[in-house]
Amino acid sequence: MRHKVGQRKLHRTTSHRLAMLNNMVTSLLEHGAIRTTVPKAKEVRPLAERIITLAKRGGLSNVRLAARTVKDRTVLQKVFSEYKERYASRPGGYTRIVRLGFRRGDAAEMALIELVDRPAKAPAAAETTEAPAAEAKTEG
Repeated sequence: MRHKVGQRKLHRTTSHRLAMLNNMVTSLLEHGAIRTTVPKAKEVRPLAERIITLAKRGGLSNVRLAARTVKDRTVLQKVFSEYKERYASRPGGYTRIVRLGFRRGDAAEMALIELVDRPAKAPAAAETTEAPAAEAKTEG
């Protein structure tokens, strides 16, 4: 029995699994949320939270430790500037997993893993510019 031993293998080789998880963490930090399966989301969560904790501590050594996982330099800069300030007063728990139901093709349980306290998206510019144009057409 392998009670409490290691992490999930996710039916992948070690190198494939590590590369996939690093890419998922990078995407999560770049976009603020990603849609994936529940087991993958549960594996990504501790990695992403560790990167944000390293960013809060700051310093060159922590940048280099985070660069092992986050290969994209622009995302790394975003983490060490924007996320460092956003989560400065939060002691932990930077991510949230929301279950979305089951995938149609293979019935895998899907989840949305997102950063907490992320800013809400602004309404699309097309929607805000079309409303005055529609009013102008009805008046004329």
